[in-house]
Amino acid sequence: QVQLQESGPGLVKTSQTLSLTCTVSGGSIITSGYYWSWIRQSPGKGLEWIGYIGYSGSTNYRPSLRSRTSISRDTSKNQFTLQLSSVTPEDTAVYYCARSLGPSSLDASRRRYDYWGQGTQVTVSA
Repeated sequence: QVQLQESGPGLVKTSQTLSLTCTVSGGSIITSGYYWSWIRQSPGKGLEWIGYIGYSGSTNYRPSLRSRTSISRDTSKNQFTLQLSSVTPEDTAVYYCARSLGPSSLDASRRRYDYWGQGTQVTVSA
């Protein structure tokens, strides 16, 4: 059973960098074919795909967030990390990490992913 767990600060100030880590257990982030995404849901809005890092280390980001987003990994710890810079209150959301078989660019539908973290609330203060 694969499990994903998000961790990181729940409160970030405007203009700072949001940094979240997803720790994966029960499966390796370098297993061929799997992609590891960050997805968020702002209050009153639907799920929004942010980006992924693939089993080979390839990355892809939502175009509107690309200039502020970086996803990296630590294979020794079986973790991958989201960094979102220059945050504003509009980045306030519940942030999820999730796994898909194959790349999932711009797809945030729940059925596209077989495993999800429980989500972590991040609030950006003005």
